[in-house]
Amino acid sequence: MNVLLLNIIILIYLLATIYLGYRGWKSTKDSEGYLVAGRKTHPYIMAMSYGATFISTSAIVGFGGNAALFGMGLLWLTFFNIFVGIFVAFIVYGKRTRKMGHNLNAMTFPELLGKRFDSRFIQYGSGILIFLGMPLYASVVLIGAARFMETTLAIDFDVALLIYSVIIAAYVIWGGLRGVMYTDAMQGTIMFAGMVILLFITYSHLGGIVPAHQALTDMANLVPAKFAAMGHAGWTVMPVLGSTWWWTLVSTIVLGVGIGVLAMPQLAVRFMTVKSNRELNRGVLIGGVFILMMTGVAFTVGALSNVFFLKTQGNISINIANGNADSIIPIYINAATPEWFVYLFMLTLLAAAMSTSSSQFHTQGSAIGRDIYETITRKRGSKSIFVTRMGIIVAIIIAVVLGYILPENIIARGTAIFFGLCAAAFLPMYTLGLYWQRTTKAGAIAGLFTGTFVTVFWYLFIHKAEAVPLGICKMLFGQDVLIAVMPWPVVDPILVALPLALIVTVAISLMTKKPSERHLEVCFKGIR
Repeated sequence: MNVLLLNIIILIYLLATIYLGYRGWKSTKDSEGYLVAGRKTHPYIMAMSYGATFISTSAIVGFGGNAALFGMGLLWLTFFNIFVGIFVAFIVYGKRTRKMGHNLNAMTFPELLGKRFDSRFIQYGSGILIFLGMPLYASVVLIGAARFMETTLAIDFDVALLIYSVIIAAYVIWGGLRGVMYTDAMQGTIMFAGMVILLFITYSHLGGIVPAHQALTDMANLVPAKFAAMGHAGWTVMPVLGSTWWWTLVSTIVLGVGIGVLAMPQLAVRFMTVKSNRELNRGVLIGGVFILMMTGVAFTVGALSNVFFLKTQGNISINIANGNADSIIPIYINAATPEWFVYLFMLTLLAAAMSTSSSQFHTQGSAIGRDIYETITRKRGSKSIFVTRMGIIVAIIIAVVLGYILPENIIARGTAIFFGLCAAAFLPMYTLGLYWQRTTKAGAIAGLFTGTFVTVFWYLFIHKAEAVPLGICKMLFGQDVLIAVMPWPVVDPILVALPLALIVTVAISLMTKKPSERHLEVCFKGIR
């Protein structure tokens, strides 16, 4: 495929993206249209937007690269993504979120929580946490896209990052959530097609499904000594129970991301964009199949890349990538697939990154405009939309700056950190707010503080993967971590912070006055 044809394909894609963003802008007349797409979104668009927002370059490039390290054990995350991230999210959380959001006229996730507990602090406090916490996650998505553009197009990483960010800004700022969801649906369709073809090519290279997986099993003796010492037992078996490798895979990757998806602000707001539960029911099958093909293929191909590189270059993936797991998938695609697919896959990753990035920036802008500015000043209207758009610009600038300075091997880690933080801070009051009328404002605030504080404290002083590079614990206390006894240095914060936040929310709610019956009637009207 010549350069001219590639440029034509990319140009067509970008023109389609701009057109859909324009459609979103033309059909957006007010705050409801800008923030929740008018609450009349088609189930296919909603489900594909949810899935495309959920799955980004962090899943395909970051976690796909980590699958080359951890092996098929990462498929447990696929199971959690489908069962928890789709079925539980849509049926258990989505239906009540949609109805309560409509009852309270909530247009953002923090606004839903704030109005449920009749607390302006919860709304703007959650908005501040989202705006401050999401840039790390947003930046690793940018990095994933830029790394593949760097590898495929042979352009400087910094230039690729800047070009990509400008494109995102063009349609998110003006199109609002409707524009974001239209482009998400198109991008999700491209992603699905790309991953189907990638799976077929990979198995064709390796002689079929059974020979490929048998070859990966037979490579257990090639596990690097430093990985084996941490509990790596091979690419088709789980790590040694209780080892560092096991705790990292299970607590950080599988549980941290698999549970954290339930409290993702940019995903929860999708439930408020449809007019009835029927759309959510129809979205379960669409979303489930989409997530299976996205993460299932990425993790399988990532693990099997070891077989390909051993056969063709006599080495395993992480060594081929010079120790950078974030480069494994881009290197594999360029080495193992025909030229035409390399460009198609670049379009797939570009779509994956753009769909997630656009939602992240829209969520951050909404946090500034709707949840912080409006809540504190009590001013609404066109000024709020202007502030939201300015917030989006600031969010993009912060993410780009972080993209330039963050280290290698950060994509999967950055994603897990934000997912875990949201789960600990928001999931207890979100869950109890939907299902337990006895939950009080004081309980929700106490849980929010507990989840946030414990998570941040654990990353700074206990969890070795972050505490050692940051060096704050070493500076203050003269040691890498406060608790060096295994397994605590490798236990992810979500396993400690989430249960504590839940317990605190329930305990404080039982000790404080129940919300008024009138308020509860408004919240739970039509909810069985």
